[in-house]
Amino acid sequence: MIILKILLGLVGLGVVVFVHELGHFIAARAAGIDVEAFSLGWGKTILSKKVGTVEYRIALFPVGGYCKMRGDTDFQKAWQDNKDHVKEDRGTFLGAHPAARMLVAFAGPFFNVLFAVIVFSVIWGAGFEYTTMENRIVLASDINPGESYPAERAGLLSGDKIIAINKMKIENYYDIQTAVALNAKKDLQFTVLRDGKEMQFVIKPELEKSTGAGKIGIYFWADPVIENIDDNSAAAAAGLLAGDRILKINGQDFNYTVELLKILGDDKENTAQLNLEVLRAGKTFDTVLQLGEGNEDTLGIAWQAVHYKTPKYSPLGAIAKGSVETWKMFATSVYSLSLLFGGVDLTKAVSGPVRITYMTGDIAAAGFQQSIGKGLRSVGNFLAIISIALAVMNLLPLPILDGGLIVIFFVELLRRRPMNPRFIAAFQTVGIVLIAGLMIVAVFGDILFLFKQ
Repeated sequence: MIILKILLGLVGLGVVVFVHELGHFIAARAAGIDVEAFSLGWGKTILSKKVGTVEYRIALFPVGGYCKMRGDTDFQKAWQDNKDHVKEDRGTFLGAHPAARMLVAFAGPFFNVLFAVIVFSVIWGAGFEYTTMENRIVLASDINPGESYPAERAGLLSGDKIIAINKMKIENYYDIQTAVALNAKKDLQFTVLRDGKEMQFVIKPELEKSTGAGKIGIYFWADPVIENIDDNSAAAAAGLLAGDRILKINGQDFNYTVELLKILGDDKENTAQLNLEVLRAGKTFDTVLQLGEGNEDTLGIAWQAVHYKTPKYSPLGAIAKGSVETWKMFATSVYSLSLLFGGVDLTKAVSGPVRITYMTGDIAAAGFQQSIGKGLRSVGNFLAIISIALAVMNLLPLPILDGGLIVIFFVELLRRRPMNPRFIAAFQTVGIVLIAGLMIVAVFGDILFLFKQ
Protein backbone atom coordinates (compact mmCIF):
# COMPACT_ATOMS: atom_id res chain seq x y z
CA MET A 1 0.00 0.00 0.00
CA ILE A 2 2.84 2.39 0.85
CA ILE A 3 4.42 1.81 -2.59
CA LEU A 4 1.05 2.50 -4.24
CA LYS A 5 0.70 5.75 -2.26
CA ILE A 6 4.19 6.87 -3.31
CA LEU A 7 3.50 6.05 -6.97
CA LEU A 8 0.19 7.94 -6.90
CA GLY A 9 1.93 10.84 -5.17
CA LEU A 10 4.68 10.98 -7.78
CA VAL A 11 2.13 11.04 -10.59
CA GLY A 12 0.21 13.85 -8.86
CA LEU A 13 3.29 15.98 -8.21
CA GLY A 14 4.45 15.33 -11.75
CA VAL A 15 1.21 16.89 -13.03
CA VAL A 16 1.67 20.05 -10.94
CA VAL A 17 5.32 20.47 -11.97
CA PHE A 18 4.47 19.75 -15.61
CA VAL A 19 1.87 22.53 -15.55
CA HIS A 20 4.39 24.98 -14.05
CA GLU A 21 7.12 24.21 -16.56
CA LEU A 22 4.58 24.20 -19.41
CA GLY A 23 3.85 27.82 -18.54
CA HIS A 24 7.52 28.75 -18.88
CA PHE A 25 7.76 26.73 -22.11
CA ILE A 26 4.76 28.32 -23.85
CA ALA A 27 5.75 31.84 -22.80
CA ALA A 28 9.35 31.33 -23.93
CA ARG A 29 8.30 30.08 -27.35
CA ALA A 30 5.83 32.97 -27.69
CA ALA A 31 8.63 35.43 -26.82
CA GLY A 32 10.91 34.00 -29.51
CA ILE A 33 13.26 32.35 -27.01
CA ASP A 34 14.74 29.03 -28.12
CA VAL A 35 13.94 26.14 -25.74
CA GLU A 36 16.66 23.49 -25.72
CA ALA A 37 15.12 20.97 -23.31
CA PHE A 38 11.88 20.34 -21.47
CA SER A 39 12.27 17.80 -18.65
CA LEU A 40 9.91 16.14 -16.22
CA GLY A 41 12.11 15.28 -13.26
CA TRP A 42 15.71 16.02 -12.33
CA GLY A 43 18.97 14.15 -12.64
CA LYS A 44 20.01 11.59 -15.23
CA THR A 45 17.83 11.45 -18.34
CA ILE A 46 16.23 8.03 -18.72
CA LEU A 47 14.00 8.79 -21.74
CA SER A 48 14.29 11.53 -24.35
CA LYS A 49 12.93 12.49 -27.74
CA LYS A 50 13.85 15.48 -29.86
CA VAL A 51 11.03 17.22 -31.67
CA GLY A 52 12.21 20.11 -33.81
CA THR A 53 14.77 22.03 -31.75
CA VAL A 54 13.42 20.88 -28.35
CA GLU A 55 14.57 17.75 -26.52
CA TYR A 56 11.81 16.36 -24.33
CA ARG A 57 13.13 14.38 -21.35
CA ILE A 58 12.02 12.20 -18.45
CA ALA A 59 14.66 12.22 -15.74
CA LEU A 60 15.51 9.80 -12.95
CA PHE A 61 14.04 11.78 -10.03
CA PRO A 62 10.37 12.43 -10.93
CA VAL A 63 9.69 15.18 -8.33
CA GLY A 64 10.50 18.44 -10.08
CA GLY A 65 11.44 19.42 -13.60
CA TYR A 66 12.80 22.24 -15.72
CA CYS A 67 12.51 24.13 -18.99
CA LYS A 68 16.01 24.87 -20.32
CA MET A 69 16.18 27.93 -22.55
CA ARG A 70 19.13 28.81 -24.73
CA GLY A 71 21.48 31.21 -22.98
CA ASP A 72 19.69 31.16 -19.62
CA THR A 73 23.05 30.66 -17.85
CA ASP A 74 25.13 33.05 -20.00
CA PHE A 75 25.44 35.48 -17.10
CA GLN A 76 27.37 32.81 -15.16
CA LYS A 77 29.86 32.46 -17.99
CA ALA A 78 30.21 36.24 -18.18
CA TRP A 79 30.84 36.39 -14.44
CA GLN A 80 33.44 33.63 -14.61
CA ASP A 81 35.16 35.44 -17.50
CA ASN A 82 35.06 38.68 -15.46
CA LYS A 83 32.92 40.49 -18.02
CA ASP A 84 30.57 43.31 -17.07
CA HIS A 85 27.87 42.40 -19.59
CA VAL A 86 26.29 39.44 -21.33
CA LYS A 87 26.25 39.02 -25.08
CA GLU A 88 22.57 39.33 -26.01
CA ASP A 89 22.21 37.00 -28.99
CA ARG A 90 18.88 36.71 -30.76
CA GLY A 91 16.88 33.71 -29.53
CA THR A 92 18.62 33.52 -26.16
CA PHE A 93 16.87 34.08 -22.84
CA LEU A 94 18.97 37.11 -21.88
CA GLY A 95 18.74 38.43 -25.43
CA ALA A 96 14.98 38.88 -25.07
CA HIS A 97 13.45 42.16 -23.91
CA PRO A 98 13.27 42.42 -20.07
CA ALA A 99 9.46 42.59 -20.25
CA ALA A 100 9.43 39.34 -22.24
CA ARG A 101 11.68 37.69 -19.65
CA MET A 102 9.38 38.88 -16.87
CA LEU A 103 6.47 37.30 -18.72
CA VAL A 104 8.34 34.00 -19.07
CA ALA A 105 9.20 33.96 -15.36
CA PHE A 106 5.61 34.84 -14.40
CA ALA A 107 4.05 32.26 -16.72
CA GLY A 108 5.03 29.28 -14.54
CA PRO A 109 3.20 30.44 -11.40
CA PHE A 110 0.36 31.78 -13.56
CA PHE A 111 -0.22 28.35 -15.12
CA ASN A 112 -0.28 26.81 -11.64
CA VAL A 113 -3.02 29.24 -10.63
CA LEU A 114 -4.87 28.63 -13.91
CA PHE A 115 -4.64 24.88 -13.27
CA ALA A 116 -6.26 25.40 -9.85
CA VAL A 117 -9.07 27.47 -11.37
CA ILE A 118 -9.78 24.71 -13.91
CA VAL A 119 -9.74 21.94 -11.29
CA PHE A 120 -11.94 23.81 -8.82
CA SER A 121 -14.31 24.78 -11.63
CA VAL A 122 -14.72 21.14 -12.70
CA ILE A 123 -15.27 20.03 -9.09
CA TRP A 124 -17.90 22.67 -8.36
CA GLY A 125 -19.49 22.24 -11.78
CA ALA A 126 -20.01 18.52 -11.17
CA GLY A 127 -21.15 19.05 -7.58
CA PHE A 128 -19.99 16.95 -4.66
CA GLU A 129 -20.89 15.75 -1.20
CA TYR A 130 -18.82 16.40 1.88
CA THR A 131 -19.12 15.32 5.48
CA THR A 132 -18.69 17.45 8.57
CA MET A 133 -20.26 17.88 12.00
CA GLU A 134 -22.81 20.37 13.29
CA ASN A 135 -21.74 23.72 14.70
CA ARG A 136 -22.21 22.61 18.30
CA ILE A 137 -19.00 22.41 20.30
CA VAL A 138 -17.30 20.64 23.19
CA LEU A 139 -14.59 22.39 25.19
CA ALA A 140 -11.21 20.70 25.00
CA SER A 141 -10.75 21.57 28.68
CA ASP A 142 -13.65 19.22 29.50
CA ILE A 143 -11.76 16.39 27.81
CA ASN A 144 -8.32 17.43 29.10
CA PRO A 145 -8.90 18.74 32.64
CA GLY A 146 -6.23 21.11 33.86
CA GLU A 147 -5.51 22.48 30.39
CA SER A 148 -6.43 26.08 29.58
CA TYR A 149 -7.68 27.18 26.15
CA PRO A 150 -8.95 30.47 24.62
CA ALA A 151 -12.53 29.22 24.25
CA GLU A 152 -12.79 28.27 27.91
CA ARG A 153 -11.15 31.49 29.11
CA ALA A 154 -13.58 33.53 27.00
CA GLY A 155 -16.58 31.86 28.63
CA LEU A 156 -17.79 29.29 26.07
CA LEU A 157 -19.38 26.09 27.40
CA SER A 158 -19.74 22.58 26.00
CA GLY A 159 -23.05 22.40 24.16
CA ASP A 160 -22.85 25.96 22.83
CA LYS A 161 -23.73 26.36 19.17
CA ILE A 162 -21.56 28.83 17.25
CA ILE A 163 -23.78 30.57 14.70
CA ALA A 164 -21.51 33.41 13.50
CA ILE A 165 -17.86 34.51 13.59
CA ASN A 166 -17.15 38.17 12.82
CA LYS A 167 -20.77 38.38 11.62
CA MET A 168 -20.17 35.65 9.01
CA LYS A 169 -22.80 32.91 9.25
CA ILE A 170 -21.57 29.56 10.56
CA GLU A 171 -23.47 26.50 9.36
CA ASN A 172 -21.25 23.59 10.47
CA TYR A 173 -18.03 22.65 12.20
CA TYR A 174 -16.01 22.98 9.00
CA ASP A 175 -16.93 26.68 8.88
CA ILE A 176 -15.65 27.08 12.46
CA GLN A 177 -12.38 25.30 11.66
CA THR A 178 -11.77 27.49 8.62
CA ALA A 179 -12.43 30.77 10.41
CA VAL A 180 -10.28 29.87 13.42
CA ALA A 181 -7.40 28.31 11.49
CA LEU A 182 -6.86 31.41 9.36
CA ASN A 183 -6.95 33.93 12.18
CA ALA A 184 -4.31 33.00 14.72
CA LYS A 185 -3.55 35.81 17.18
CA LYS A 186 -6.49 37.90 15.92
CA ASP A 187 -9.55 38.91 17.95
CA LEU A 188 -12.68 37.21 16.61
CA GLN A 189 -16.26 37.99 17.62
CA PHE A 190 -18.23 34.79 18.20
CA THR A 191 -22.01 34.76 18.23
CA VAL A 192 -23.16 31.78 20.27
CA LEU A 193 -26.58 30.24 20.82
CA ARG A 194 -27.01 28.95 24.40
CA ASP A 195 -30.36 27.82 25.81
CA GLY A 196 -32.17 29.71 23.05
CA LYS A 197 -30.34 32.99 23.70
CA GLU A 198 -27.68 34.65 21.53
CA MET A 199 -24.49 35.64 23.33
CA GLN A 200 -21.35 37.46 22.16
CA PHE A 201 -17.76 36.49 22.97
CA VAL A 202 -14.38 37.79 21.80
CA ILE A 203 -11.78 35.04 21.37
CA LYS A 204 -8.19 35.28 20.14
CA PRO A 205 -7.06 31.94 18.61
CA GLU A 206 -3.64 30.71 19.68
CA LEU A 207 -1.04 29.76 17.09
CA GLU A 208 -0.62 26.00 16.75
CA LYS A 209 3.14 25.83 16.17
CA SER A 210 3.09 22.39 14.58
CA THR A 211 0.70 23.47 11.80
CA GLY A 212 0.71 27.27 11.71
CA ALA A 213 -3.08 27.26 12.20
CA GLY A 214 -5.11 29.02 14.85
CA LYS A 215 -6.80 27.05 17.63
CA ILE A 216 -9.22 27.92 20.44
CA GLY A 217 -9.52 24.57 22.20
CA ILE A 218 -12.76 23.01 21.01
CA TYR A 219 -14.00 19.73 19.56
CA PHE A 220 -17.13 19.08 17.56
CA TRP A 221 -20.22 17.82 19.40
CA ALA A 222 -21.50 14.61 17.86
CA ASP A 223 -24.22 12.52 19.46
CA PRO A 224 -22.94 8.93 20.00
CA VAL A 225 -25.07 7.45 17.23
CA ILE A 226 -23.35 4.97 14.90
CA GLU A 227 -23.53 5.59 11.17
CA ASN A 228 -21.24 2.82 9.90
CA ILE A 229 -19.24 -0.10 11.30
CA ASP A 230 -15.99 -1.34 9.74
CA ASP A 231 -15.90 -5.05 8.96
CA ASN A 232 -13.57 -7.12 11.15
CA SER A 233 -13.33 -4.30 13.70
CA ALA A 234 -13.72 -4.35 17.47
CA ALA A 235 -17.16 -2.74 17.10
CA ALA A 236 -18.29 -5.44 14.65
CA ALA A 237 -17.07 -8.16 17.03
CA ALA A 238 -19.11 -6.54 19.83
CA GLY A 239 -22.26 -6.85 17.70
CA LEU A 240 -22.80 -3.13 17.17
CA LEU A 241 -24.83 -1.97 14.16
CA ALA A 242 -25.51 1.24 12.28
CA GLY A 243 -28.20 3.23 14.08
CA ASP A 244 -27.17 2.08 17.57
CA ARG A 245 -26.81 4.78 20.22
CA ILE A 246 -24.26 4.21 22.97
CA LEU A 247 -25.73 5.39 26.26
CA LYS A 248 -23.00 4.48 28.73
CA ILE A 249 -19.36 3.35 28.68
CA ASN A 250 -18.00 1.59 31.79
CA GLY A 251 -20.98 2.87 33.72
CA GLN A 252 -20.45 6.52 32.75
CA ASP A 253 -23.01 8.50 30.75
CA PHE A 254 -21.77 8.91 27.18
CA ASN A 255 -23.10 12.25 25.92
CA TYR A 256 -20.89 13.03 22.95
CA THR A 257 -18.35 11.07 20.96
CA VAL A 258 -15.16 12.89 21.98
CA GLU A 259 -15.79 11.79 25.57
CA LEU A 260 -14.24 8.54 24.40
CA LEU A 261 -10.86 10.29 24.40
CA LYS A 262 -11.24 11.08 28.11
CA ILE A 263 -12.51 7.60 28.99
CA LEU A 264 -9.55 5.95 27.29
CA GLY A 265 -7.21 8.52 28.80
CA ASP A 266 -8.50 7.61 32.27
CA ASP A 267 -7.85 3.93 31.56
CA LYS A 268 -4.62 3.88 33.55
CA GLU A 269 -4.19 0.12 33.31
CA ASN A 270 -4.72 0.29 29.54
CA THR A 271 -7.14 -2.63 29.57
CA ALA A 272 -9.08 -0.96 26.75
CA GLN A 273 -12.14 -3.05 27.60
CA LEU A 274 -15.30 -0.99 27.20
CA ASN A 275 -18.52 -2.13 28.80
CA LEU A 276 -21.29 -0.57 26.72
CA GLU A 277 -24.94 0.11 27.31
CA VAL A 278 -26.55 0.43 23.89
CA LEU A 279 -29.95 1.64 22.70
CA ARG A 280 -31.33 -0.11 19.60
CA ALA A 281 -34.88 0.23 18.29
CA GLY A 282 -36.14 1.49 21.66
CA LYS A 283 -34.52 -1.32 23.68
CA THR A 284 -31.26 -1.33 25.64
CA PHE A 285 -28.68 -4.10 25.90
CA ASP A 286 -25.15 -4.52 27.18
CA THR A 287 -22.07 -5.62 25.27
CA VAL A 288 -18.30 -5.59 25.67
CA LEU A 289 -15.97 -3.93 23.22
CA GLN A 290 -12.37 -5.14 23.45
CA LEU A 291 -9.81 -2.84 21.82
CA GLY A 292 -6.28 -3.68 20.80
CA GLU A 293 -3.26 -1.40 20.79
CA GLY A 294 -4.06 2.09 19.61
CA ASN A 295 -7.34 2.22 21.55
CA GLU A 296 -9.84 4.45 19.70
CA ASP A 297 -8.00 3.98 16.37
CA THR A 298 -9.17 0.33 16.33
CA LEU A 299 -12.77 1.09 17.33
CA GLY A 300 -14.15 0.71 13.80
CA ILE A 301 -17.02 3.16 14.22
CA ALA A 302 -18.04 6.04 12.01
CA TRP A 303 -20.26 8.37 14.02
CA GLN A 304 -23.35 9.98 12.56
CA ALA A 305 -22.32 13.16 10.75
CA VAL A 306 -23.84 15.93 8.68
CA HIS A 307 -23.73 15.35 4.93
CA TYR A 308 -23.84 18.30 2.56
CA LYS A 309 -24.35 18.12 -1.19
CA THR A 310 -23.34 21.16 -3.20
CA PRO A 311 -25.45 22.32 -6.15
CA LYS A 312 -24.22 21.74 -9.70
CA TYR A 313 -23.10 25.06 -11.17
CA SER A 314 -23.53 26.13 -14.79
CA PRO A 315 -20.26 26.37 -16.80
CA LEU A 316 -19.94 30.13 -16.19
CA GLY A 317 -21.04 29.76 -12.59
CA ALA A 318 -18.50 26.96 -12.07
CA ILE A 319 -15.69 29.12 -13.47
CA ALA A 320 -16.70 31.99 -11.22
CA LYS A 321 -16.85 29.70 -8.18
CA GLY A 322 -13.54 28.06 -9.15
CA SER A 323 -11.91 31.48 -9.43
CA VAL A 324 -13.23 32.54 -6.02
CA GLU A 325 -12.01 29.31 -4.38
CA THR A 326 -8.60 29.73 -6.04
CA TRP A 327 -8.31 33.29 -4.75
CA LYS A 328 -9.24 32.18 -1.24
CA MET A 329 -6.62 29.44 -1.32
CA PHE A 330 -4.03 31.83 -2.78
CA ALA A 331 -4.66 34.30 0.06
CA THR A 332 -4.48 31.44 2.58
CA SER A 333 -1.12 30.31 1.16
CA VAL A 334 0.28 33.84 1.43
CA TYR A 335 -0.97 34.06 5.01
CA SER A 336 0.57 30.66 5.83
CA LEU A 337 3.93 31.82 4.53
CA SER A 338 3.83 34.82 6.83
CA LEU A 339 3.43 32.45 9.78
CA LEU A 340 6.80 30.84 9.04
CA PHE A 341 8.31 33.89 10.70
CA GLY A 342 5.87 33.79 13.62
CA GLY A 343 7.40 31.00 15.70
CA VAL A 344 5.98 27.86 14.07
CA ASP A 345 7.85 24.56 14.21
CA LEU A 346 9.40 24.49 10.74
CA THR A 347 10.13 20.74 10.85
CA LYS A 348 6.37 20.10 11.17
CA ALA A 349 4.81 23.06 9.38
CA VAL A 350 7.06 22.95 6.26
CA SER A 351 6.58 19.93 4.01
CA GLY A 352 9.32 18.68 1.72
CA PRO A 353 8.91 16.64 -1.49
CA VAL A 354 8.82 13.30 0.32
CA ARG A 355 6.00 14.31 2.67
CA ILE A 356 3.99 16.00 -0.09
CA THR A 357 4.38 12.92 -2.30
CA TYR A 358 3.20 10.64 0.52
CA MET A 359 0.28 12.90 1.41
CA THR A 360 -0.84 13.11 -2.22
CA GLY A 361 -0.74 9.33 -2.55
CA ASP A 362 -2.45 8.84 0.82
CA ILE A 363 -5.34 11.11 -0.16
CA ALA A 364 -5.62 9.39 -3.54
CA ALA A 365 -5.64 5.89 -2.03
CA ALA A 366 -8.21 6.83 0.63
CA GLY A 367 -10.47 8.49 -1.93
CA PHE A 368 -10.36 5.65 -4.46
CA GLN A 369 -11.23 3.14 -1.72
CA GLN A 370 -14.61 4.88 -1.46
CA SER A 371 -15.30 5.48 -5.16
CA ILE A 372 -13.58 6.60 -8.35
CA GLY A 373 -15.43 9.91 -8.25
CA LYS A 374 -14.46 10.55 -4.63
CA GLY A 375 -10.86 9.65 -5.39
CA LEU A 376 -10.62 11.95 -8.39
CA ARG A 377 -12.19 14.84 -6.49
CA SER A 378 -9.93 14.36 -3.48
CA VAL A 379 -6.79 14.17 -5.60
CA GLY A 380 -7.83 17.08 -7.81
CA ASN A 381 -8.63 19.26 -4.81
CA PHE A 382 -5.30 18.49 -3.13
CA LEU A 383 -3.28 19.00 -6.33
CA ALA A 384 -5.00 22.36 -6.88
CA ILE A 385 -3.94 23.40 -3.37
CA ILE A 386 -0.36 22.22 -3.98
CA SER A 387 -0.34 24.01 -7.33
CA ILE A 388 -1.37 27.29 -5.68
CA ALA A 389 1.24 26.84 -2.96
CA LEU A 390 3.87 26.26 -5.66
CA ALA A 391 2.79 29.46 -7.41
CA VAL A 392 3.00 31.49 -4.21
CA MET A 393 6.42 30.09 -3.33
CA ASN A 394 7.81 30.81 -6.78
CA LEU A 395 6.51 34.37 -6.76
CA LEU A 396 8.51 35.23 -3.66
CA PRO A 397 11.11 37.91 -4.54
CA LEU A 398 13.97 35.57 -3.66
CA PRO A 399 16.96 34.84 -5.89
CA ILE A 400 16.69 31.75 -8.18
CA LEU A 401 12.89 31.76 -7.79
CA ASP A 402 10.63 33.19 -10.50
CA GLY A 403 9.81 36.14 -8.25
CA GLY A 404 13.50 36.98 -7.86
CA LEU A 405 14.00 36.90 -11.63
CA ILE A 406 11.02 39.19 -12.12
CA VAL A 407 12.59 41.68 -9.69
CA ILE A 408 15.93 41.60 -11.55
CA PHE A 409 14.32 42.06 -14.94
CA PHE A 410 12.06 44.83 -13.64
CA VAL A 411 15.07 46.76 -12.31
CA GLU A 412 16.80 46.19 -15.63
CA LEU A 413 13.74 47.56 -17.42
CA LEU A 414 13.83 50.71 -15.29
CA ARG A 415 17.60 51.17 -15.71
CA ARG A 416 17.36 50.52 -19.47
CA ARG A 417 20.58 48.57 -19.37
CA PRO A 418 21.52 45.00 -18.35
CA MET A 419 22.43 44.13 -14.79
CA ASN A 420 26.07 43.37 -14.02
CA PRO A 421 26.66 39.58 -14.14
CA ARG A 422 28.63 39.81 -10.89
CA PHE A 423 25.58 41.28 -9.10
CA ILE A 424 23.26 38.63 -10.55
CA ALA A 425 25.67 35.86 -9.50
CA ALA A 426 25.89 37.22 -5.96
CA PHE A 427 22.09 37.67 -5.85
CA GLN A 428 21.50 34.08 -6.89
CA THR A 429 24.14 32.73 -4.50
CA VAL A 430 22.21 34.26 -1.62
CA GLY A 431 19.05 32.66 -2.97
CA ILE A 432 20.68 29.24 -3.25
CA VAL A 433 21.78 29.42 0.39
CA LEU A 434 18.29 30.45 1.55
CA ILE A 435 16.46 27.80 -0.47
CA ALA A 436 19.00 25.12 0.48
CA GLY A 437 18.49 25.96 4.15
CA LEU A 438 14.73 25.69 3.80
CA MET A 439 15.07 22.38 1.93
CA ILE A 440 17.29 20.96 4.67
CA VAL A 441 14.63 21.84 7.25
CA ALA A 442 11.89 20.37 5.03
CA VAL A 443 13.76 17.13 4.34
CA PHE A 444 14.58 16.75 8.05
CA GLY A 445 10.87 17.20 8.77
CA ASP A 446 10.09 14.60 6.07
CA ILE A 447 12.38 12.08 7.75
CA LEU A 448 10.68 12.61 11.11
CA PHE A 449 7.30 12.31 9.38
CA LEU A 450 8.21 8.98 7.72
CA PHE A 451 9.48 7.51 10.98
CA LYS A 452 6.00 8.08 12.42
CA GLN A 453 4.22 6.29 9.56
